[in-house]
Amino acid sequence: MNLDGLYRMQGMLFSLMILGASLKKKGIITDEGKRVIADLVIFVTLPCSIIESFEVELSMDILKSSAQALLVSCMVQVACYILNMVLYPGVGEEKKKVLKYATMASNAGILGNPVAEGIFGSMGLFYASFYLIPQRTAMWSLGMTYFTKAPDRKTLIKKICTHPCIVSVFIGFVLMLLQMQIPGFLGDTVHSLNKANTAVSMIFVGTVLAEADMKTMITPLSCYYAAVRLLLIPALVWIGCLLFHIDTLVMGISVVLAAMPAASTTAILAAKYGGDEVFATKCVVFTTLLSMVSAPVWCMVLQR
Repeated sequence: MNLDGLYRMQGMLFSLMILGASLKKKGIITDEGKRVIADLVIFVTLPCSIIESFEVELSMDILKSSAQALLVSCMVQVACYILNMVLYPGVGEEKKKVLKYATMASNAGILGNPVAEGIFGSMGLFYASFYLIPQRTAMWSLGMTYFTKAPDRKTLIKKICTHPCIVSVFIGFVLMLLQMQIPGFLGDTVHSLNKANTAVSMIFVGTVLAEADMKTMITPLSCYYAAVRLLLIPALVWIGCLLFHIDTLVMGISVVLAAMPAASTTAILAAKYGGDEVFATKCVVFTTLLSMVSAPVWCMVLQR
């Protein structure tokens, strides 16, 4: 684990967020532009990053560790489902929708991937791609039921299987099994888009930050949620990995990704389906800012 690399990564990520926030404040990035950037990340740059992360030499150790990452992530989703049943009694329905979704869905896909790669190298991004499969499956299936009625099974399966990040995992996995690389200029294109992913992702997070009212962000409920998202969940993952002797690299990646802030989709879905959009935005922004401190702390814990 490279802590120096983490601090440099944190500084770079923070600078990119400030840039995104400034561009949004100045009107250079509009609300429509913000949605376009989000689509660019989800449909283009992030899938390219995932595909390129699978360009590794295949071995049984890698397959075993990948299976561990999947298993740990599945258990995290089960734990979050249970936590959602007990953690938020007495909270109003609109806020409870937000809290339940944001407890289950972190921003690991956008924020966690560059952090995992920056701390653990290319293998960090590789295992992170496996770790994120259960979360992406849960956030677009069970997670949607927190805001809407549950879709029928056919619609649900289609939505999951056609999600660009899930498709890119399948493509990358096939390329890894066949020990193939994307040839010629196509490979260069994927590589170029992969390099753009971190910058575009963090500029998008910055546009979310620009919309928050800092004066009213800190409330007892937002602090309570931040403790759940940034402390309780990663602590449970860390203890569980230690008890079951999970591979050290997989444990590190799992804990760091579990400590990521609320998913930016929380605010988007709250606005679309009648949740508390303002509260959702505060949760996303508040936990994103706090994660700039909590992520290095968890890395130091993992190094002990």
